[in-house]
Amino acid sequence: MNSQPDDDLTTLRVDQFFPHPPPKVWRALTDPDLLVQWQMPGAEGFRLRVGHRYRMTSVPRPNSRFSGVVEVRVLGYDIERMLSVRWTDADPANAADWTITWTLEQEGRGTRLFLVHEGFDPDDPAQMMARKIMDGGWRGHVLPALGQALEQLR
Repeated sequence: MNSQPDDDLTTLRVDQFFPHPPPKVWRALTDPDLLVQWQMPGAEGFRLRVGHRYRMTSVPRPNSRFSGVVEVRVLGYDIERMLSVRWTDADPANAADWTITWTLEQEGRGTRLFLVHEGFDPDDPAQMMARKIMDGGWRGHVLPALGQALEQLR
């Protein structure tokens, strides 16, 4: 996993190699039954359709003004190559309005998965706390959980 620091405080960038072909990684990114294994509860509401909306839930984080509920909207996709979604906090008091884009690139027999999480406000201390929490979450929890889900797929 790429652990290079990113000087752009508005964006998180993470990449991870998975020893699985792009179609298998794509399936884990877009199959609602698989999403619940590595994303937040509510991910089973995902549908691969531009404009589709659903909700995910997690633990509220008052230090980042996160209510615990994420409103998600599918922005676009290119099958087995890219998926982009918008995340906003269900609480309008939280200015979180982020774009999460997953890009898949074949690397040998496996896949390099790139994650770009954009839209953090560097002038907002709560947003910078959210960025710190999410950076650790993507690297330390979400991508490893995705790897475990991929290992269980046939």
